[in-house]
Amino acid sequence: MTRLKLSFALLMGVATHAFAVEGMWQPHQLPAIEADLQRAGIDVDPKELADLTRYPMNAVISLGFCTASFVSPMGLVVTNHHCAYGSIQFNSSAERNLLRDGFLARTLGEELAGEPTLRVYVTESITEVSDQVMAALNPEQSGNERYAAIDAREKALVAECEAPGGYRCDVYVFHGGAQYFLVKQMEIRDVRLVYAPASAIGDFGGDVDNWIWPRHTGDFAFYRAYVGPDGKPADFSQANVPYRPKSHLKLQPAGLKPGDFAMIVGYPGRTNRYRWSAEVADAISWQYPRQIERHGRLLALIDEQTQGRADAAIKYASSVASLNNGLKNFQGNLDGFAKIDAVATKTAEERQILKWAKAHDQAAGIDGFNGLKELLAETRATRDRDLLLQLLGYSGMYTSARDLYRLAIEREKPDVERESGYQVRDEPRLQGRLLQLDRRFDPQVDRALLQYVLGDLIALPAEQRIAAVDRWVAGDAAEPTPELLAARLDAFYPQTRLSVSEERMKWFKSDRKAIEASDDPALVLIRALMPSLLEIERQTQDRQGRETRYRPAWMATRIAYAEAQGKQIYADANSSLRVTFGTVQGYGPSDAVSYKAFTDLNGILEKHTGTDPFDATAKQLEAIRAGEFGPYAVDGTVPVNLVADLDITGGNSGSPILNARAELVGLAFDMSYESIASGWLFNPALTRAIGVDVRYLLWVMDAVDGAHPLLEEMGVKPAFE
Repeated sequence: MTRLKLSFALLMGVATHAFAVEGMWQPHQLPAIEADLQRAGIDVDPKELADLTRYPMNAVISLGFCTASFVSPMGLVVTNHHCAYGSIQFNSSAERNLLRDGFLARTLGEELAGEPTLRVYVTESITEVSDQVMAALNPEQSGNERYAAIDAREKALVAECEAPGGYRCDVYVFHGGAQYFLVKQMEIRDVRLVYAPASAIGDFGGDVDNWIWPRHTGDFAFYRAYVGPDGKPADFSQANVPYRPKSHLKLQPAGLKPGDFAMIVGYPGRTNRYRWSAEVADAISWQYPRQIERHGRLLALIDEQTQGRADAAIKYASSVASLNNGLKNFQGNLDGFAKIDAVATKTAEERQILKWAKAHDQAAGIDGFNGLKELLAETRATRDRDLLLQLLGYSGMYTSARDLYRLAIEREKPDVERESGYQVRDEPRLQGRLLQLDRRFDPQVDRALLQYVLGDLIALPAEQRIAAVDRWVAGDAAEPTPELLAARLDAFYPQTRLSVSEERMKWFKSDRKAIEASDDPALVLIRALMPSLLEIERQTQDRQGRETRYRPAWMATRIAYAEAQGKQIYADANSSLRVTFGTVQGYGPSDAVSYKAFTDLNGILEKHTGTDPFDATAKQLEAIRAGEFGPYAVDGTVPVNLVADLDITGGNSGSPILNARAELVGLAFDMSYESIASGWLFNPALTRAIGVDVRYLLWVMDAVDGAHPLLEEMGVKPAFE
């Protein structure tokens, strides 16, 4: 095939006009935008930021779902409280509620193992592999053939990268499939919880304040990374020793002030800025409204089923936090779309690009645009069913049975032919998910969730129904009904033994034949559904394969058009390492409303009601009222949170906020409510990243929780010993 050539200048970020605040830049792009960085106020050489082996880049790490940073030579890791929430919850019980009370290990021996799937990923190299991947493609391939060819090349590259052991490698897709990069990361498997403030600090304001500015939360927590005595990644063991990173971030207790340069390094998850207008329209008319409805129902069910049951509530605390976060995000997108008229803006842009394409021999891009239309129509036809299948993932019983059976199926194949997620490299993660179910499963709650999702699956229009689900529910009856489903589940939960950890581990080690001979109801259910699930997966992969033909062609035309306009380009977020920079500054979200760039301790006193989620701790209130601010004071108080016009999204949680000298001055944990829709269409006037000010972090550690050994480990002299 003829490879789509992207302009080197565009991909490197050369531009004549752009907002400096917009852009999630790959590290290798930074030297090419040095002039923009210098105008913004940076005081380090951008070439240093492009080098992943040097400070500060080698100190910024990924947790796989959040960002974090090394902050001591002893592998101490700082991230957000909400990023550590799963491990805090995993170690909590009704009798020892660490979510409520917080946790501080005063010695290494007191540190607690994180939840079983927790990892620290240290990025060591990012290498373009576009030629290797695209060499497997040709114009005659079907969607499934194209998907399989890309998948095979990616797995081969990953296997070679991971061969030395101790690494996690992945191929990341950029510009819809026009570029591919191989990312090599050291995978540290022994990660322990060191310190988390009480939720009254770490989650002050809760869901009420989530995505809202002004904010007053201490959203931070600490882990520690451990390796074997030989310095190599190892499973949890008392013999392991703290990992010694090549460098760690230097804290700057002086913090920032309004107008200062600020920069975030992290792993943003996903943006959709190059999606076309019909995809935005679908998000507005169907995707977000339906997700709001579904998430709201799941939350209501969990609340109903955990009332008066403290242990069950703790088990689902992480799920509730995630669902509430998603719910507010979906509504925020809808509200944001209304303000920026996203569909009209996207439509006008596309008309200009298509007009330009016709005049500049860009037929491939026009064909790609038309191909994307066809794929969207196909996706719409099954979208209700597909969303419900995703929501089945909230049932721990369903996901455990699914993973056990699918793993047994995939183990019959050579490792390179296994489905991604079920290769040998993935088995420790699968085992970890199965092990942690004891801390995140309650049969009463799980039954309600499963009944809700299966009930809506059997109520779908005929063209979206899954015959295997209908048959499992109805048995010999002609049609499935809610009554038949309830009767099925009445027998299902008392009879299955997958709620027992030892039983799950037994099946984890079993082969396909043994699982297919089992009469456990959960395994019987998943055996009945698996052929249909595999067929749906095949259809999805066919669309994804065709998308890798259409999306890159359309993106190449968009990029060529942008180049003609003298504009710079960056890839949508995809969980790979990125850098964004800008300025600490407030904003005005609406007429006659103006927000400052910082909040302070006075706001905590004003918001405190003594009732969750505005229930500051007694010791914190005492210290504030006594004016015990130490060296962290600014104008008679302590800064708590800050906003800056930095371009971030989900996955950036826990990212270090760095000053002009690349010193740690805060932690990003959120975006303002007005920023949420910026994942689709960036708005420089309203987009703001919210972070914990380093001075508040240090003050809480010092004056409130007495985490003095950790302060000293980070090179900060305690003031309240």
